Amino acid sequence: MCSSEEADLLRLEEVFSATLARTNSLILQPLLSADPEPSDPCGRECLGLLQQLHESSQRLWEVTEQSLHSLRQRLHHPPSVGLETLLLLNSADHVLQAHMEYIKSYTDCVVVQAFQKVSKRRSEYWRSQWKKLQQLLSWASSEGSVGTTLCQALSQPLTQHVQKYILLLLSLRDTLDKRHPAQELVLHAVTLFGNLQSFLGQALDQAVATQALWYSLTSRVRDVLCTPAHRLLQDSQDIPVVVTPLRAERVLLFDDALVLLQGHNIHTFDLQLVWVDPGPDKRALRILTPEEELSFCTRDPRDQVVWQWKVTQAVCQALHGKKDFPVLGSGPEASVPPDCRCLAYTFRREGRLYQATYEGDWCRAKPHGKGTLKWPNGRNHVGDFCQGLENGFGICLVPQDSEDKFDCYKCHWQEGSMCDYGVCEYGNDEVYKGYFQAGLRHGFGVLDGAQQASQPFRYTGHWERGQRSGYGIEDNSERGERYIGMWQADQRHGPGVVVTQAGACYQGTFQGDKMVGPGILLCEDDTLYEGTFTRDLTLLGKGKVTFPSGFTLDGSFSSGTHKGLYTQGVLDTAATPPNPASTRKRQLGLGAFPVESRWQGVYRPFQDFVRSGCPGELQEALLGFHVQSSRELRESQEYLSCERSHPKDCAGSMEDILQELLQHREPQALQQYLRKALSNSRHPLGRLLRTLMLTFQATYSGIGANKHLQGMAQEEVKQHARELWAAYRGLLKVAFQRQGQTLEEEDVETRNLQVHGLLLPLILPSFYSELFTLYLLLHEREDGLYSQGITNLSLFPDTKLLEFLDVQKHLWPLKDLWLTSNQRYSLVRDKCFLSATECLQKIITTVDPREKLEVLEKTYGEIETTVSRVLGREYKLPMDDLLPLLIYVVSRARIQHLGAEIHLIRDMMDPTHTGGLHDFLLTALESCYEHIQKEDVRLHRLPGHWNSRELW
Repeated sequence: MCSSEEADLLRLEEVFSATLARTNSLILQPLLSADPEPSDPCGRECLGLLQQLHESSQRLWEVTEQSLHSLRQRLHHPPSVGLETLLLLNSADHVLQAHMEYIKSYTDCVVVQAFQKVSKRRSEYWRSQWKKLQQLLSWASSEGSVGTTLCQALSQPLTQHVQKYILLLLSLRDTLDKRHPAQELVLHAVTLFGNLQSFLGQALDQAVATQALWYSLTSRVRDVLCTPAHRLLQDSQDIPVVVTPLRAERVLLFDDALVLLQGHNIHTFDLQLVWVDPGPDKRALRILTPEEELSFCTRDPRDQVVWQWKVTQAVCQALHGKKDFPVLGSGPEASVPPDCRCLAYTFRREGRLYQATYEGDWCRAKPHGKGTLKWPNGRNHVGDFCQGLENGFGICLVPQDSEDKFDCYKCHWQEGSMCDYGVCEYGNDEVYKGYFQAGLRHGFGVLDGAQQASQPFRYTGHWERGQRSGYGIEDNSERGERYIGMWQADQRHGPGVVVTQAGACYQGTFQGDKMVGPGILLCEDDTLYEGTFTRDLTLLGKGKVTFPSGFTLDGSFSSGTHKGLYTQGVLDTAATPPNPASTRKRQLGLGAFPVESRWQGVYRPFQDFVRSGCPGELQEALLGFHVQSSRELRESQEYLSCERSHPKDCAGSMEDILQELLQHREPQALQQYLRKALSNSRHPLGRLLRTLMLTFQATYSGIGANKHLQGMAQEEVKQHARELWAAYRGLLKVAFQRQGQTLEEEDVETRNLQVHGLLLPLILPSFYSELFTLYLLLHEREDGLYSQGITNLSLFPDTKLLEFLDVQKHLWPLKDLWLTSNQRYSLVRDKCFLSATECLQKIITTVDPREKLEVLEKTYGEIETTVSRVLGREYKLPMDDLLPLLIYVVSRARIQHLGAEIHLIRDMMDPTHTGGLHDFLLTALESCYEHIQKEDVRLHRLPGHWNSRELW
């Protein structure tokens, strides 16, 4: 059975629906049908607002009719249709939304006086309809203006209707049992329409106050500020406030903007970008905006509280994005706007950011977090910001004068300037990869010139304040030369070495990019010149030339008119040819560039990182990153993004890396860990190794593959091993400190053992290609003689070769020579000591000197095993027996470039092996190598029956 409250609701809805229909036909439609259509912008705006009001009124009428229908269904079929089916209850939010749209449209019209302006155009019509209006509004005064009457006719029915809604819903609530299924719905509807009543009162008051404001402003200010969306919340004429430093004459707080009037100037601040800071003084309020910091001062502390509350709630409302419902601040706790926001703003003040638009995260009026800066000229910066400045990783595109050309900076920033590691791709196709400081190249970096440029180049080395300074390598493809040495102020300055594509090497002192004073020239054929040069590296003045034959020419040199070389001096032909060993000592750069100071720019960032405790936020700045090529970005700035691979994704966080260090302290586990770390380019040790590999290739590959640089390369690899071990120990020390422990100091002997025995074998493969090439070139002549000796010895059958090498016959393994019926011992080859030969051949399958020495030791063991089998007892070979047998095995192994192998092993072997078995065996192998080089001479001195043609 339906209650009387439901019947009252039905009658209320019927009356309200009829009222809406009458106001539409009597007021809104005539207002909209005024002819002709206004030509002024203000008139057109008013007409558009009335059209929106008409549409929202129509939607409100439709919702009311739907509510009526549900009420009638309920009254006509009470047993089958429950109370919860009423639209007013089960769709209260839908009903509320229709009321909210009507209120917004109506108040928009009130703010700009749309009713008064439009009604004036048909004053005769409204006088004729006055009696009907009075019937619609019994309270309307005959003395009131038409516009005022229209305002009342469109608002009073709604106000009364909402008020009666609440009373009837409250009565309905009281009639229901607490367990009634519609109890919750009724309570929800009561709450919604109670809030709506408060909101409606506030909205009407704000609209009327805003409308009244325009009369107190000059026409110029009114034209700027008068918009339908504005709602006045506070006026400094009501509560005085002094604003500094702008000294505003009047302050207006709207629901979306803070406006300061200062003479003819209007300062408008978007409330979404306003932060309120109460400050220590109860009479002063700080207002923070992107470009201004304002202070609001009042005489009475209570006035300051009002301003603070109203500005704070207005900011919350602006951030909310719509008129707040229920009334803002009506809850038990006042709303507090967040410090961090995501918004867009265009800077207007002169300076670095003039006319730039920032879109992204803000905190307390400063760009803070991730965001994008765009300038009108096409410049873009996207990345991380901190307190208004670029800080962290970011990508910056800077347009060039030419069309579609940009400089692209992908790097880390600190306080608005580039710092730490970065990659810069310039519009002229040059590319820089390296470190920055205060926006300039500083530290280690690589600059590549454009490949299609007339003078392509590459510089790998150190920078200081944007200029090449310190140790560095430059390749000049046009001149076909490489400079290795010191720089200052972007010029070659100090000791340096020039290596040419023709194989000539110069070493001397440079000033102002030119070589000056005494120097040396080493030619590919080992000719040595010591003397002075012109600035273009031509021989000039006193000097001495030492030829490969040992002849010397001591005198004065000059250039002729036809670019020839003229000399006057003494030629000494009495000297004997120099020892090849002394020729090998002609190594460049050893004394000029101490190995400890060559690549400090590579080591220093890692040392600083470790000294600062390996902070995780600096991990990417140290290890670098991978981002999309800017050449793809240049097609359109819209593709600018910060998507990149992060070191944590590849190597884990620094916390994980340091924790893993502590878990791998035992020798075998440490070796496996270091091998894994060094192979990972996103691990600090792996990143350091990759950079060192880059510098090594830049120095010693291509033009730099010159035998006179072998000494530099060899000591450089050893120094890298020492620095990498120091880097590992530094990381380990930080790991211990985070555990509250202290890492024990390491003595020199232990450190050398770890460097040569553990780390050097792990990193040597990374440098082996360039390093071994230098050894090949340095020992090319000796290896040539050795190869000829091997070729000659290979013609011997096994027994003849053993006899030729004076191997005692009782040591010959004749049992290994399996003969067929048509063979003789004198014809069999490559059968004796076969296991030792195959073992020695494995020496070229590894790059680790320790493993090569182990192969040599196993070869020695195989020789002894074979001899012991032949003798039928265990036998230890004396040196006199070992050497000829080892020569035999070496000749049959036919190892190419054995001299380069031997010298590399000798130079890179662990010093702890000196004087031990490995040292002894290596010395024996060196003797075999030297002996085989001389076999060509011995074979030519043999009697005729030893002629190689008769051996068959």
